Amino acid sequence: MSDNWSAVAMAFVALFLVGGIISFIKQGLRRGAVLLGVLAVLATTAAVLWW
Repeated sequence: MSDNWSAVAMAFVALFLVGGIISFIKQGLRRGAVLLGVLAVLATTAAVLWW
C-alpha cells in the first residue's frame, strides 16, 4: 500500500472534484460542472492506472 500514495492522492482529488460538480450544479454553472466532470474522469483514470 505504501507504493500507492499517488493513486490514493488522485482518488481524493477526484472526490474533491465531484464535490465541486455538485456545488456548480446547485449554482447553475453547467459549463463549470462539465469541466470539473472531465477533470474528475481524468483524475479517476490516473488513480486507476497508477494503482
